Amino acid sequence: MREFARGSFSLSGAPRRLRLIYTGFLLLVTLGVASQLGFEIGRIGLSAPAIATYYRGGESGDTMTFPKTFGQLLEVTHAHAFVMAVVFLILAHLFVATPVSDTVKTVLLAMTFAGTVGDVLAPWLVRYVSAAFAWITLGSWVAQGLGTAVMIAVSAWSCLGPREGRG
Repeated sequence: MREFARGSFSLSGAPRRLRLIYTGFLLLVTLGVASQLGFEIGRIGLSAPAIATYYRGGESGDTMTFPKTFGQLLEVTHAHAFVMAVVFLILAHLFVATPVSDTVKTVLLAMTFAGTVGDVLAPWLVRYVSAAFAWITLGSWVAQGLGTAVMIAVSAWSCLGPREGRG
């Protein structure tokens, strides 16, 4: 963390041991994102009607699901809010230490943060307000997933690509 305290910290200029640690973290986050995508595709579905059915209950093909209970949503929200906040914080710190322009950083960080907040809150809206909020869930997944993927890719390139000042 001391490395980040310096205003001029960059991933590509970081010592090799730090770049290896960060690369390992990025690899593990990539596995986490892939498993999240697998859950969203395999268990929920990538359409607003499928998302609404998952949270509100109903029939989908030959499968009947029950509405998610308050306790189930609370349990998922509790776990996701903590984990996703920590992952976002670390990814954001790494991404800010890349050579990408400040404008791109600001837009991507805002988009990813909004997607993350939407991913945590939208299920409550779908379940207790209206099935129409499933579109917010879907949009949040896209914003969060795209932003996270870009932050991982750019940060990994900065860790593994050419060293700063050495070409």
